[in-house]
Amino acid sequence: MGDPRESSRQDAIDRDANDPLGVFRQRFHIPTDASGDPLIYFCGNSLGLMPEAAFDDVTAELEDWRDLAVAGHLQARRPWLPYHESFRQHGASLVGAKPIEVVYMNTLTANLHFLMASFYRPESKRIKILCDSPCFPSDSYALQSQARWHGLEPLDAMVVLKPREGEHCLRDEDILGAIDEHRNELALVMFAGVNYYTGQAYDIKSIAARCQEHGIPFGLDLAHAAGNLDLELHEDGVDFAAWCTYKYGNSGPGAVAGAFVHERHAHNQELVRLAGWWGNDPATRFQMDENPEFIAQEGAEGWQVSNPPIFSMAPLHSSLSIFAEAGMAALRERSMRLTGYLEQQVKAIGSSHYQIITPSEPHRRGAQISIRVLGDGQALQSSLADAGIVTDFRPPDVIRIAPTPLYNTFDEIHRFAAVLEQKARVETGQGGD
Repeated sequence: MGDPRESSRQDAIDRDANDPLGVFRQRFHIPTDASGDPLIYFCGNSLGLMPEAAFDDVTAELEDWRDLAVAGHLQARRPWLPYHESFRQHGASLVGAKPIEVVYMNTLTANLHFLMASFYRPESKRIKILCDSPCFPSDSYALQSQARWHGLEPLDAMVVLKPREGEHCLRDEDILGAIDEHRNELALVMFAGVNYYTGQAYDIKSIAARCQEHGIPFGLDLAHAAGNLDLELHEDGVDFAAWCTYKYGNSGPGAVAGAFVHERHAHNQELVRLAGWWGNDPATRFQMDENPEFIAQEGAEGWQVSNPPIFSMAPLHSSLSIFAEAGMAALRERSMRLTGYLEQQVKAIGSSHYQIITPSEPHRRGAQISIRVLGDGQALQSSLADAGIVTDFRPPDVIRIAPTPLYNTFDEIHRFAAVLEQKARVETGQGGD
């Protein structure tokens, strides 16, 4: 009889061969090891891979800066003055929004602060912020500092919703129940779209509807959701959101972030905001002496404070064009097939070695499976690295695996699972070196 694992690997290879979205892998630079062999890169939830076209996009801006200097604002191949406007359509499509609702600016946490300055307005008994847990540290710091900014103690202002005892993820009914329970105290509900630690995807539509029912602003950190989930921010009625573009967005380290403000707030000049000149009405933006009063540009662009950071925006062109070509719905469908295959492979090894803490329902997770190692997690990550597999380890015992639908393959998942199985055999004395 043949080796069953080799037969299983052939199945993975066949899945890749029959996958029409597999061609997009060719659009990315895949890192290699010392021998020049491609690494298996499952870390797109921390830093996405570089689109091949991004090199030319950035080079073009450097050349125009060199050759045109200040004239590049109007004469560059992509003029710098209206540079951010070129991302309106594709940038909005990425998150299920209208062009007026999205702008690319600043960085993720900075955008959260600018948006919360408008939408977190505690008063009277409504002072509290409801958030999910485990919360990414930067989000936690931002929320706590917003409470302090308004003269509140974070312990008094924060309602941190944790999973039930013995569970890893929040239940939908507990989230909605907490909104109902604290409805008269909440000034803001602030969640991740996908929890960074567990990979759980929240039911954004239901949360938004419950917040609207009680008149509570609802904001999202979409760091792990943008370019991952097939989002519908406009239809779901989310008030505001922010996201980075260097994870699933594949736009490079420290790349510019995105921001969303729902169209129903687009024309509200009374919304308090931390203003800057680039958010001002373009018709009077350069009439600073004649028109000293800030008049917000309509839509999300009215939350801008500074002119576009050209070099950190340039890779967005190639990245967003790939998403537009592939389509988020198709990518999401492939993502669910990849994570389903990964889940199947890990469970086949046995629960005495590894425990999946990500929801098993495909619609309740993003492009990530978080695995609790019932042993030496750091040693396992070292074994994976030795095998040319790039993963993310979160102490004390969780390894996050992100099979990204634009460039990861079923065969890579199979090879990853083979290392997991080999490590388990070694630990139980069943063979291996």
